[in-house]
Amino acid sequence: MTIAVLGIDLGKNSCSLVGLDAAGRVVLRRRMRRETVIAFGAKLPGCVVAMEACCGAHHMGRALVKQGHTVRLMLPEYVRPYVKAQKNDDRDAEAIAEAATRPTTRFVALKSEAQLDVQTLHRVRDQLVGERTALMKQVRAMLLERGHVVAQGRAKLAAHLTELLDTHTGSSLTARMRTLVAEVHERWQGLDRRIAVNRSGFVGGCLSWVRRPGLGHRRWHDSALRPRREGRGRLARGGDGGCTSRPTPRWRTRRPRRSATGHAGG
Repeated sequence: MTIAVLGIDLGKNSCSLVGLDAAGRVVLRRRMRRETVIAFGAKLPGCVVAMEACCGAHHMGRALVKQGHTVRLMLPEYVRPYVKAQKNDDRDAEAIAEAATRPTTRFVALKSEAQLDVQTLHRVRDQLVGERTALMKQVRAMLLERGHVVAQGRAKLAAHLTELLDTHTGSSLTARMRTLVAEVHERWQGLDRRIAVNRSGFVGGCLSWVRRPGLGHRRWHDSALRPRREGRGRLARGGDGGCTSRPTPRWRTRRPRRSATGHAGG
């Protein structure tokens, strides 16, 4: 039994494996736990290992590359057309293996731990900024119900809150309302401090306005662009050199969702 392509459908605890030979016939169907997959890959000769680019795929991909395998990660959109009827984990793994053999499939470059650290840093910052924005909207609504209309802008809202909470100037807010607003303001300041600490993690880069094709002018951090510059010259499909025109991965961009005839919501 010679496996040319091994398709892996990753799960939280267990994974489904389907192996194809050089002719595309299914020669292996197995289900095993995540930690067992890496041990199983060490027993196989070098082959193409295909997975969907999901949580945990990059870690497993790096481990399989060290064993001599060629790892190909792809978006679920490229796998979906090859899923047969009566969808299950085994069918998904077979579809992943089949999609990896298609010459027109675009693959996701395997990210290193440093690139994943940068990705996580951006995601944590986005979460903190989202929490701060929610607090600002909440306190604006609370003040609007009491007749306080605040101009747009974070700085103007902060100045207005400082004035309202000043014990010397006084305000039209009740004692309970002043306590609630003070608690929200304290949480807001705590988020500001956490965002400042998170921003200090962007070492060696600076925020600047740059133009990206199809995205217009956006504010980017240099760390969001550095992984692409480091990986330039690698062909995402097979790891060969000479390709510099692959599209920017989704995890480094914020592009609007496509809406056209035939798409959901189009």
